[in-house]
Amino acid sequence: MPRLRLERSPVRERWLAVGLLLAVLALAYLVLVHWWWTAPLLALDRDVQDLRAQEQRMRMIAGQRPAIEAALAEVRETEQGDPGFLPEASAQLAAAGLIQRLDGVVRSAAPSGCEVTNRTPAPAAQRGGERYARVVLQVRLACGIDGFAAVLAELESGRPQLFVDNLNVQARRTLRNARSAAPAQPGALDITFDLYGFLRRQAEPGDAD
Repeated sequence: MPRLRLERSPVRERWLAVGLLLAVLALAYLVLVHWWWTAPLLALDRDVQDLRAQEQRMRMIAGQRPAIEAALAEVRETEQGDPGFLPEASAQLAAAGLIQRLDGVVRSAAPSGCEVTNRTPAPAAQRGGERYARVVLQVRLACGIDGFAAVLAELESGRPQLFVDNLNVQARRTLRNARSAAPAQPGALDITFDLYGFLRRQAEPGDAD
């Protein structure tokens, strides 16, 4: 029986050798070159691209600075011209102004049905988040309900802008007029509340509002 002989092809062996060589070179590249040189260079290139993008964003923000400063200046100018703030420069002067305004409102809104029995400046507790200094007046009135409604409406609707807090209303059978011995009108109420407004200057840390 004839024996089969496999002849070795020089061309096939040459391609096989080339393939083995390429595989060895690829493995050597991965082990000796890629992880030691190529991968760090690629990471460095990504970092450079990120830094360039950040620099571009910063340049864009810096370019908007004049517009932002102009907007802030406009806001400050609007705040300075806002008639809602108390016009005085200090809390003491503002408290005196509040007393004068309260007396004037009571005389004009309820000339015969209301009497101011007490108005005392008092510091308010520091309120977190408030931007401006608060000036508070503790007020006590002997008033009928209609007179008090008129006083309250004029206080809260005028300028500078004023606010009422801690309102307490009690009925009294006999309320003496603070300026005379005559009793107040029947149905008069004993009313206490805090009247306050805000100074134009910003509150400093540690200031009492």
